[in-house]
Amino acid sequence: MISDSNNTRIVAAIKQAEARTDGEIFCIISKQSGDYGLVPIVWAAALALILPLPLAFATAWSATTLYLAQLTVFLVMVLVLSHPLLRLRIVPRGMKHHHAHAEAMRQFFAQGLDKTERRTGVLIFASSAERYAEIVADAGINDKVPQAVWDDAVAALVAAIKDGRPADGFIAAIEKCGDVLAAYFPPGAFNRDELPDRLLEL
Repeated sequence: MISDSNNTRIVAAIKQAEARTDGEIFCIISKQSGDYGLVPIVWAAALALILPLPLAFATAWSATTLYLAQLTVFLVMVLVLSHPLLRLRIVPRGMKHHHAHAEAMRQFFAQGLDKTERRTGVLIFASSAERYAEIVADAGINDKVPQAVWDDAVAALVAAIKDGRPADGFIAAIEKCGDVLAAYFPPGAFNRDELPDRLLEL
């Protein structure tokens, strides 16, 4: 999703931002945050349940024939709607965002962003399939920063991704987060790099 040259640019932006702060910035871009395997089954079941009513009035089919038609529709629709492109289209937006948010939180803890010494870990997360982006900040910094600051950084990320420039979006978000971290948590005596400077692709 991100070329090697752009990955290098993002890592450089992280290093530059962290040079001004004791905070830690970690970036993740995910192809897809959920499998949504049950969604095609639910849609197929709903269609199969509706089918017998019009057929009962429009045909003289027996109950057995109606049942077989119902079963056939269910199986065919499960196969059709399970195609990755169609499956994502039938998933409600709220469900996609819920899965993406859950994955962002899972990665926040999995990557150890909650274990920095001063609780200043910041995750910049984007999920491509769900068209979702979020910044998750640990308690040490989040308690001091208005939500509007994170929203502004997310807006910069999303705008660039929509324009086909995801690397520029991450860099813009990194710079905005770096400014906030530098203001509240300037570099201390050691300014240790507690987490790897990288963009992780999932």
